[in-house]
Amino acid sequence: MGSAAVEDMIEASSGVHFSGFHMDGLDSRHIKKPMISPATENMHNQPFLIASVKSRFADGNALVGEDRYGQDSGNMQALLIIPCGVAGGAASGKTTVCDMIIQQLHDQRVVLVNQDSFYHKLTEEELARVHEYNFDHPDAFDTEKLLDSIDNLRHGRAVDIPKYDFKSYKHDVFPVRRVRSHNVQNVNPSDVIILEGMLIFHDPRVRELMNMKIFVDTDADVRLARRIRRDTVGKSRDIGAVLDQYSKFVKPAFDDFILPTKKYADIIIPRGGDNHVAIDLIVQHIRTKLGQHDLCKIYPNLYVIQSTFQIRGMHTLIRDSQTTKHDFVFYADRLIRLVVEHGLGHLPFTEKQVITPTGSVYTGVDFCKRLCGVSIIRSGESMENALRACCKGIKIGKILIHREGDNGQQLIYEKLPQDISKRHVLLLDPILGTGNSAVQAISLLIKKGVPESNIIFLNLISAPQGVHMVCKSFPRLKIVTSEIDIGLNKDFCVIPGMGEFGDRYFGTDDDDDQKVVASMQQSC
Repeated sequence: MGSAAVEDMIEASSGVHFSGFHMDGLDSRHIKKPMISPATENMHNQPFLIASVKSRFADGNALVGEDRYGQDSGNMQALLIIPCGVAGGAASGKTTVCDMIIQQLHDQRVVLVNQDSFYHKLTEEELARVHEYNFDHPDAFDTEKLLDSIDNLRHGRAVDIPKYDFKSYKHDVFPVRRVRSHNVQNVNPSDVIILEGMLIFHDPRVRELMNMKIFVDTDADVRLARRIRRDTVGKSRDIGAVLDQYSKFVKPAFDDFILPTKKYADIIIPRGGDNHVAIDLIVQHIRTKLGQHDLCKIYPNLYVIQSTFQIRGMHTLIRDSQTTKHDFVFYADRLIRLVVEHGLGHLPFTEKQVITPTGSVYTGVDFCKRLCGVSIIRSGESMENALRACCKGIKIGKILIHREGDNGQQLIYEKLPQDISKRHVLLLDPILGTGNSAVQAISLLIKKGVPESNIIFLNLISAPQGVHMVCKSFPRLKIVTSEIDIGLNKDFCVIPGMGEFGDRYFGTDDDDDQKVVASMQQSC
């Protein structure tokens, strides 16, 4: 790849950017699919689940199992479902809250699944005495079927969800809606799944699925007034029958089963859909989670720098096997500098005031003074120049670990500052693969007296297996990376990866001379 082609690619990426990295135009027929380890297959692409608890008397008409905004979202991948339950009394405004969340997430693919779809099928005897049947009791719902459906959605499998008809008390009046959490032909995709129902918080197994639980807290008189207005006007029911059912079933169910689940809520929304501030904060939290990699939701000590088309363009260049050494080094250095700057942002700072040339006082921060770098030889040495450019006069130690396949890591050499135990350490290695070398290097630093929380591990790309190993072994350490790849192949190489980083960076790749000649020929 010639320099002109490289500059054209970067220039093209500086135009108008959209909210997703669209890959529709790529021809995948000529791309060989790498072999992925089994542990990696189910690690990605789980949708973002919001469980919204809704009673059958909540105001508004919920769409059951319907993909509200599922057309051509353009997101590169579906992300983790965050089960977000919205509980509250009958007619508290839970459906309105869900509808407002969905409306504000208009640029995401959203599926709303209603707990009402999972009512048990009534027997002939129960149908004959339906007005004595308690639809507000936990036993009225088929929770096992609900759990199975949510599990299928979380793993990208299609689910047929019926829509319950409260006039005939049957599931087969309306056609079922097929939903799925990922893109597949003829199946609606989603980034966000909202689970809605009045007793979603009652079963602990359902609660455990939720990362966000919301309780809509509305005054009992307001809820009763809404119920009377809706049932008498919308359903032509007698007000006496409405009040009788309320006192016999609805209010006891609220006191016995719904109100006690309020203690499980992470967020309590007074006034339901009238509380726009609370709903805005919830939507902001969801958008933040949607913008994170799945592993960032599991490990709070993992940080992936925000992707832009400039970063994606540079990754495209350094991953291209035809990129020359000169261009590889140039764009790798740019990416390394971004990672280093981001890593420095996680160091502790102290407030400091200075006097500007205008005589004004500026309140800022003072950099961390006790700092050093440690590179894992040899690829880690490629990151030293960027660290020195950011931190003048910084001390840099070195660790050499001999690699023999996936196991058998052996420490060969270490040279570290004598006072390293009193410093914050930036550990440098551009590739995090299996994590074995990283674990051995980190263990050495801790053995030398460095607190685990004082270590920041910087790399360009990470494999999920390495992230799991390092984050589980050292939960107080921070990892800063620019991209997380698919996984490892049978040879424990990161895929799609970028090859042997040290060989490509330092020019010891046997094929590099041929690439330079080819690039010169293209330029001519």
